[in-house]
Amino acid sequence: MLPPLTLNARRLPVSSTGSTTSVVVTSIASPNRILRALADGCREHRQQFYVIGDVASPAHFSLPGCEFFGLQRQYDSGFRTARESPTRHYARKNIGYLQAIRDGAGIIVETDDDNEPLTSFWRTRTLRHRVPVLSQPGWANVYRYFTDGPLVWPRGLPLSAVKRELVPYETCAVQEVDCPIQQGLADENPDVDAIYRLTASLPIRFRLERALALATGTWCPFNSQNTVFFPEAYPLLYLPALCSFRMTDIWRSFVAQRILWENGWMLLFHEPTVIQERNEHDLMKDFRDEVPGYIHNEAIADILSGLPLKPGKNEIGNNLVHCYEALVNADLFPRKELDLLEAWLEDLNGLGKLSTA
Repeated sequence: MLPPLTLNARRLPVSSTGSTTSVVVTSIASPNRILRALADGCREHRQQFYVIGDVASPAHFSLPGCEFFGLQRQYDSGFRTARESPTRHYARKNIGYLQAIRDGAGIIVETDDDNEPLTSFWRTRTLRHRVPVLSQPGWANVYRYFTDGPLVWPRGLPLSAVKRELVPYETCAVQEVDCPIQQGLADENPDVDAIYRLTASLPIRFRLERALALATGTWCPFNSQNTVFFPEAYPLLYLPALCSFRMTDIWRSFVAQRILWENGWMLLFHEPTVIQERNEHDLMKDFRDEVPGYIHNEAIADILSGLPLKPGKNEIGNNLVHCYEALVNADLFPRKELDLLEAWLEDLNGLGKLSTA
């Protein structure tokens, strides 16, 4: 086991823009229709909008209503994460989360440059919800609660759980629950795996005006395409970098869920608030990148379920370390991932957003 979390007391500069909702995207595209829609919506609703670039980003990126961070601006941020994270990787989105936190984000909404925001995307977000709660130990195909048509499942769900019988929605007890992570769905071309895309039909339309919270012990992957984080869960934003590209947000989601349970919090799924116009993909490459998930996702849940974590906001950083250490010891990540996690936690601590007392 690693020793208890101890971090450098270094303090990073923090902006005084005040509490607001911040939207974070990573993209190598020039300003496109969806990026413009996000920028326009953020301006209209007085939200901050961050686009995090990478090596292939355009040399000159200009979009009113958007704060663009190319690589040099990322390096100049002072974040250790910016210096140590690999380039050409989706996990550079971590720098966007840190910048939003530095600028006083009261809520972070993450999405992608191919998700068109619906009117409902801009609604007021609340931590506490009165919703049906699914209390069914093990894996749940949550998409089935939002569809009446063909069988569909979220990327990252073990294939053995796709057809698992579920508790009827109408019998789920309605409770008042705190949900510091909330997954919105995406209509038309949702986040499904390559096996689904290669064998089944799209588009998919999900139910409106429906939500469901998952109780302790109920697993379902969530993604980084239309997801809300409240400050309680900011440390859980961390995207691991040294795994398959198609698993970085999925394996993050398993770690996050395990730590949510330790604090009596729940993960919320709700109706679609974006329409995905999916960027060009090589589906066979996606399939190859998803193979580690098909093979290991059930084992990851078993490993995390068996960890003796501690409750309390002060323990979230240590719990993150314990989770990733266990996955490193299971040869699911190289040990270098712990160095990247340490950089993330050091940056959060420098912003005063990680309590270790």
